[in-house]
Amino acid sequence: MLHVAHRAVESLTLDRNAINLKDSLMPRFAQLAYNGFWFCPEMELLLSLGKQSQGRVSGTARLELYKGNCMVTGRKSPFSLYDEDIATMEKDQGAYNPQDADGFIRLHALPLRIQRRLQNK
Repeated sequence: MLHVAHRAVESLTLDRNAINLKDSLMPRFAQLAYNGFWFCPEMELLLSLGKQSQGRVSGTARLELYKGNCMVTGRKSPFSLYDEDIATMEKDQGAYNPQDADGFIRLHALPLRIQRRLQNK
């Protein structure tokens, strides 16, 4: 339950790339701990990265337990990266303009378009 609650608060306070990096390093951390390399330089680096990443992970998560399942039903944090005023897609409100996505989508789709063109030759 604590792990589920902590991950819920992390998902509010860390960005996707930080969470992905943290998740990718966890198997190495586990391997070092399992093999007894708690005080090796690599472990010290991983621990300092973990400590740095958790600096603003603070808040509350509401969980619901039912028939062996643990579900997050609410979460909040004073350090939340979510800002409703910015995230809104209402016209003339917030910082997000749906037209901004056009260039982003075109740019990220470029390798796929090139690949398709090569496949059709």
